[in-house]
Amino acid sequence: METDDALDGAPTADTAARVREVIAAAGVSQREFARRVVMDPSKLSRSLSGTRRFTAAELARIADEGRVDAGWLLGTRPREQATEPSAGVEGGRPLQIVRETVRLIAEHGFHAVRVADIARACATSSAAIHYHFPGRAELLEAAVRWCMDEDTARRAARLAEADDAAAELRQLIALQTPRTAQQRRQWAVWLDLWAEAARSTAVGRLHSEYYGQWRETVADVVRRGVAQGVFRAGLDPQAAALTLTALIDGLATHVLSVSGPSSAAAADAMHAALTTHVTDTILAP
Repeated sequence: METDDALDGAPTADTAARVREVIAAAGVSQREFARRVVMDPSKLSRSLSGTRRFTAAELARIADEGRVDAGWLLGTRPREQATEPSAGVEGGRPLQIVRETVRLIAEHGFHAVRVADIARACATSSAAIHYHFPGRAELLEAAVRWCMDEDTARRAARLAEADDAAAELRQLIALQTPRTAQQRRQWAVWLDLWAEAARSTAVGRLHSEYYGQWRETVADVVRRGVAQGVFRAGLDPQAAALTLTALIDGLATHVLSVSGPSSAAAADAMHAALTTHVTDTILAP
């Protein structure tokens, strides 16, 4: 959803320049700033170049992150400190809204979560939620993108700890096995969003983007392993990645269907099955 009717006035040619000021003052890269305001980096880039208009909700989130007045971004009011009471919220109000949305989706499912529930969890009003995310579809897209960014960051941290490609693959398998409460919540969100992606073009595009990145991460590990001699010579990285990620998805779905004490045993069985698959088909004999 891209609408410009939530703020007085409309984005002007100077709006992009003011947003650039905010990004420069933040002292981070354009991609990192996009992550902070829960915005597609390509949309931010196009808006800054003038080939796309910022939406009102995007400007509200940018103003919140930069602690500036949204009217100043539009050129309708002098520059002032933001008045939305989120200074004490870690990461700012938009990220708080998205984090609480993800938590509630994991606990209750997307369609059971109301804006009023999210507002209550954030100790704010429904109007404040709509100020940053006018529609349910936009909030869902932001939640998906935040999950993608968090998952990518965790994978990068795990891979950095590994000594070779075989160790990298073991780290990825451990990261994707839902043992902890956090891992189970993450998988619960993904399962719910997969179903939503089948009905939503915007979320479907994000789903395809994320899975393309995820499979390419695994394929890159396989390529390194073949080059290092720890994986089978002649192994097709793309085919190996497709098979392994499909196994992970299917086994994780089974683990999440089990509750109570049996869930730990199901997670152990998943890890054992994946380890056996890697040993039998990927590791060098």
